[in-house]
Amino acid sequence: MTTENVDTLIIGAGQAGVAMSEHLGKRGVPHLAVERGKIAQRWRAERWDSLVANGPAWHDRFPNRTFDKTAPDGFAPRAQIVDYFESYATQINMPIRCGVEIRHLRKAADGIGFEAETADGTIRAQNVVVATGPFQKPSFPDIIPAECDVLQMHSNSYKNPQQIADGGVLVIGAGSSGAQIADELRASGRDVWLSVGPHDRPPRRYRGRDFVWWLGVLGLWDMKVPSPDTEHVTIAVSGAHGGHTVDFRDLAASGMTLLGRTESFENGCLHFAQDLRKNIEGGDANYLSMLDAADAYVTANGLDLPEEPEARNIGALPSCATDPILSLDLKAAGIKTVIWATGYKFDFSWIDIDVLDTRGAPRHDRGVSVVPGLYFLGLAWLSRRASPFIWGVWHDADYLGEHIADRRLALAG
Repeated sequence: MTTENVDTLIIGAGQAGVAMSEHLGKRGVPHLAVERGKIAQRWRAERWDSLVANGPAWHDRFPNRTFDKTAPDGFAPRAQIVDYFESYATQINMPIRCGVEIRHLRKAADGIGFEAETADGTIRAQNVVVATGPFQKPSFPDIIPAECDVLQMHSNSYKNPQQIADGGVLVIGAGSSGAQIADELRASGRDVWLSVGPHDRPPRRYRGRDFVWWLGVLGLWDMKVPSPDTEHVTIAVSGAHGGHTVDFRDLAASGMTLLGRTESFENGCLHFAQDLRKNIEGGDANYLSMLDAADAYVTANGLDLPEEPEARNIGALPSCATDPILSLDLKAAGIKTVIWATGYKFDFSWIDIDVLDTRGAPRHDRGVSVVPGLYFLGLAWLSRRASPFIWGVWHDADYLGEHIADRRLALAG
């Protein structure tokens, strides 16, 4: 087994790892990035075929490169996003080694730096940046027993409607992934049920501006997480079909059956909370509050943006919300597949260092962990709301690059 020495090791080569490499390279910090698969592996292997970015191409990118085949106001498809990060890695001469999985990360035996164990040996580093992103371990509750006669999968395994066996499909979770997957399945002719929990539902565009623009001028991208215990609220927004505002009334009108939050399973039946109406109306309130904030900003700044009064027209609730289904016999309904679009959990079990809290989350300040020389990048709310997004992670990487460069100077002095 060999031992290799590097100054700074980046673990992961998705958007976080590529951004980190750029900022270390600009500062002359020697480094190596390792990736268990290929560059942008999760975009390659853990997303559905028709996925497009949820933000327009002018926004969801790094500052130093645009998308070659997507117009600024368009939404880049998955394959182009993979190409983008591959090309960016070439553009910055990223020192990367693919097909390398870190099995264990620990402090070096002599107390100087860290040791990363791989199948081929050990990599020693003075600094380590864990850039494995927010989508680590698929998460869904243990509600439907494995012996139940339905196929259960997480949304990260879904590819396209042709992959799904004949029969009805229940999608649990109505954020961006769940809503888009359910919409695609319904458009393919499937009978679809969608379990809708609490969510935010911003307008895709308002008064001629995309909602990501409004988040910027309203200062919401810079919002800090209120507290470590703050519950994540899913966001229903879509770049599909050229970008559109998600409205669950439209999904119901297409023939989809909406359900409340999934609660329990008994004797072949799933049971749902009586909260569908509350959840839809909560999303409506979030939508209207965004319009209010945008209107106030336009007035305060004297902007010449066209008024859009029709955006406030909200239709009647569908019958499945006013007379909700609280129990569903999966066999009688003909449901053969359940897709859990319920997010992800952390999986830092390979880090053998006292750096995690009781939830398994890193203890850090803006990505600088409580262990000197160990950093985290690409996580939700790392420094602000923008942190897990393409352009947001680039700026977080800039901050960490400066911190690492300063640390090297201090150690050298």
